[in-house]
Amino acid sequence: MTRIATENAVEVRGLVKHYGNTKALDGVDLTVRQGTVLGVLGPNGAGKTTLVRVLSTLIKPDAGTAYVGGFDVLRQPKQLRRTIGLTGQYASVDELLSGYENLYLIGRLLDLPGKAAKARAGELLERFSLTEAAKRPAKTYSGGMRRRLDLAASMIGRPKVLYLDEPTTGLDPRTRNEVWDEVQRMVAEGTTVLLTTQYMEEAEQLAHGLTVIDKGRVIASGGVRELKAQVGGRTVQVRPVHPAELSEMARCLHDCGITAATVSEDTGLLSVQITEDEELTAVVGVLGTRGFGIASIDTKLPSLDEVFLAITTKPGATPATTTPMLKEAVA
Repeated sequence: MTRIATENAVEVRGLVKHYGNTKALDGVDLTVRQGTVLGVLGPNGAGKTTLVRVLSTLIKPDAGTAYVGGFDVLRQPKQLRRTIGLTGQYASVDELLSGYENLYLIGRLLDLPGKAAKARAGELLERFSLTEAAKRPAKTYSGGMRRRLDLAASMIGRPKVLYLDEPTTGLDPRTRNEVWDEVQRMVAEGTTVLLTTQYMEEAEQLAHGLTVIDKGRVIASGGVRELKAQVGGRTVQVRPVHPAELSEMARCLHDCGITAATVSEDTGLLSVQITEDEELTAVVGVLGTRGFGIASIDTKLPSLDEVFLAITTKPGATPATTTPMLKEAVA
């Protein structure tokens, strides 16, 4: 059986996995285009790690199909494993071995010749700023160093697809930024990444597209800006030249039928919720024709945290449909 020809690194259709009466995955569909990062978001227990375990051939699905790098997860697991790398939620390095020995061992397990395994280990130790600690046992490494070593280990075989399952959990901000930089570098070199994360900032920093999973089902998909626009539109923030005119500006907008205007005395801003560009034009037009002095105008999308909370707390949320923007961004 040969691999299928496709421009997509990952293709999942109707994936189902049950644990007793629990539906860990309940008909999941997703697509990841080659050379991109798909962020998979969801609350604890949503099914994110189960999805990664299925796609890395660690467990078998009960139904559905999944192809990674053109290989079927059920029928071609051996070939598939040679195309992927995996970094789980917790570093899985051997603590008794040195950093160099960990990487060399994995290289040999991946059938790299001894000389090539040594060279690759040295290359990755330098790339992840671990050269000085290369001969020390991994048990002496800090949490950030272990995470970098774990990420380096997942790159030994130059995987075409890399699974990062909450890769920066528990890391300090500096180490987290280092991991982000390395992920972006790998993607620039052509690696495809499926990233599960609890950090909205991480998803916004790295992902080209997002899929939100809750209770084993996909409930939303799209680009970051698209999901923000779908949830709450935008907020226009107006700062008047004369702060004392804030309340008068709000009354003026209300009188003209723009009732979503609120005033914050603390920030000195007039805020108006809008969903379309025409509403922004209307707000500026009304204030301008009434002679109010405007010092600045800004528009703000809801934060990804707000989007996540809004999507995952909707009662009776239904599976998302693929949008044109999603097709362009991640499909």
